[in-house]
Amino acid sequence: MHCLGGTFVDQSQYVSVSALTKYLSAKFDRDPHLGKVYLTGEISNLGNRRSRHLYFSIKDPEEKAVIRAAMFSYASRLKFEPEEGMKVQAVGRVQLYEPAGSYSIILEQMTPAGVGDLFLALQQLKDKLSKEGLFTAPKRPIPALPKKIAVITSPTGAVVEDVAKTVERRLPQAQVVLLPAVVQGDGAVPSLLKQLERVDQLGFDTVIIGRGGGSIEDLWAFNDEALVRRVAALKTPIIASVGHETDNTLVDLVADQRAATPTAAAELATPISKQNLLDRVLELSARLNLAGQKLIQKKQQDLKYVIDRPIMKQPDRLYAAYQQEVDSLEKRLLQAFSRKTEQDKYQEQALRERLFQQKGQLLRPYQEHLALSAAKLDLVSPLKILSSGYTIVRDEKGQVVKATTDLAAGQPVDLTFADGQLTAKILGEKHD
Repeated sequence: MHCLGGTFVDQSQYVSVSALTKYLSAKFDRDPHLGKVYLTGEISNLGNRRSRHLYFSIKDPEEKAVIRAAMFSYASRLKFEPEEGMKVQAVGRVQLYEPAGSYSIILEQMTPAGVGDLFLALQQLKDKLSKEGLFTAPKRPIPALPKKIAVITSPTGAVVEDVAKTVERRLPQAQVVLLPAVVQGDGAVPSLLKQLERVDQLGFDTVIIGRGGGSIEDLWAFNDEALVRRVAALKTPIIASVGHETDNTLVDLVADQRAATPTAAAELATPISKQNLLDRVLELSARLNLAGQKLIQKKQQDLKYVIDRPIMKQPDRLYAAYQQEVDSLEKRLLQAFSRKTEQDKYQEQALRERLFQQKGQLLRPYQEHLALSAAKLDLVSPLKILSSGYTIVRDEKGQVVKATTDLAAGQPVDLTFADGQLTAKILGEKHD
């Protein structure tokens, strides 16, 4: 506790200067009204411009109020040369510089007050379109080898001539078609919109839209909302080349590519030039030749490896093992065939013997019966009788004569004896 004028004060209530400035800085950063401030006033304390950054003050000539200002990398941001006492319109954020405890405005954009209204309208439209995502939408790729390139520009300007010369040099087979349009003034936007409508209808591969440099008023048509939206909705890839390198219009932001000059636009429209193609062909040809040589060398090595193999020098070794196997199989086949033949012969002989035995057994009863029948037949056989001295007499017709009455004197007869036959003649009847 500390006594001050009879009043005791808590020491913890005191803060350092650093803590206070940090607190104020945080307040500045969080305040939405200080995040983006549109300011108008006169330039003062401009100082030298040898560095990349610009430091000066902006004062209110009527109220005598002054605020410090800074613009980093101002050369790429400003389209004019700032001068002491010049009235300007600026856009930026208020920031507290903690080491000095002072505040200043960090500028993003600044224009002379004479075009302040236009600039403010442009900034507001830019913010609106940015929130819609027109500037961050995916860009369409530029065709590598276009056949037809449309150029929307003034027919009297140098843009189309520069584009045509560059395309002729880089890619002679590509056709450049001029779609003439008014590029500044009241009739510029309708004229540009009309030609953009023709681009998708006529089937171009790429379109270049642009004009030469000029004041912000001269380029204002390319900040028109309808034109910007039409460029964003275009189906054909588009390259914008509006004004000089330091000029930036909304059409530049929505185009697929932005070129600083017509020549650069033509180069972007022909990503692959005739020389690129020729170099690529030569490169591929060299690579092809090298690959061919390597392939031939590889095949030669493979062929040499095959030729040097022992089997190629003594090809009979390739089938020698198979020949031995064939011989072995042939020998085994003959042996098997011989064994089979011997077995068949043995089985045939055994079958013959069994058949002979069975034949004898089957025929024996019949043979015995036949012999008995033959013996019985022999007992009654005429031959048996003839062997006893009897004779069989037959007439000339071969009929057996059974009685003397069947014969007549002089009639020839045949006499059958046991040992043969004789012919006789009947002399006559004999009576005892």
